Amino acid sequence: MGSLDGKVAFITGVARGQGRSHAVRLAADGAAIIGVDICSDISSNGYAMATRDELDETVALVEAEGGKIVGSIADVRNFYEVQAALDAGVEQFGRLDIVLANAGIAAMAFRELTDDEDLEMWTDVLNVNLVGAFHTAKAAIPHLIAGGQGGSIVFTSSTAGLRGFGGLQGGGLGYAASKHGIVGLMRTLANSLAPQSIRVNTVHPTAVNTMMAVNPQMVAFLEHYPDGGPHLQNPMPVELLEPEDISAAIAYLVSDEAKYVTGVTFPVDAGFCNKL
Repeated sequence: MGSLDGKVAFITGVARGQGRSHAVRLAADGAAIIGVDICSDISSNGYAMATRDELDETVALVEAEGGKIVGSIADVRNFYEVQAALDAGVEQFGRLDIVLANAGIAAMAFRELTDDEDLEMWTDVLNVNLVGAFHTAKAAIPHLIAGGQGGSIVFTSSTAGLRGFGGLQGGGLGYAASKHGIVGLMRTLANSLAPQSIRVNTVHPTAVNTMMAVNPQMVAFLEHYPDGGPHLQNPMPVELLEPEDISAAIAYLVSDEAKYVTGVTFPVDAGFCNKL
């Protein structure tokens, strides 16, 4: 018996990285998965986004755990795409219990930007990270309420959602602003949804071994930007966490063991936030 037997989880950004890890972990714990990913590049983002092949790999990995999954393409910036994908998954599985608003980008550029480039980065990061999180919650909340069994929403924020760093470019500022904004969204929804026993929390990873953290633009930022170097190192002796480390925290937050945990900013950060 798994801790999530009979539950259904909706996960955005599921094709690779943390989203894939969360899908595999929750499937191993017994949940059926509804997963979406953009499977297309965003021009202002300095690294390639996930592909359809990677989404198919996630589906195969979940099924290898004995899990069920509906994986489809949807852009979290488009509410109606998110809603349609989620509605189709709920129709297939019959319920919704868990929501992981995980999709995000970090558009960094270690070079001089034009004003148009800077503004585009700011807008795209906010639209994916914060507007996309709102779209995910907006599409999911009616299903959670209709189920009448409570539920759990976890937004993926960041250490940048609890501390002020990111430099002066639109991408870094947008990342910090969006990840802070997610905390406000979480706290308000936690209060609003508590009477329905729907719990809402944020998880705040330090750097994780995914494309977001290891692409050349981010590496250059961390190594050379004034906010980089020792200032952004973890106190514990680990440079990068693995996606599975974040999945373990999320598995707790969405389980019945955390049935009274709501409105919490949950760092998984090797001491990073305590240090600054």
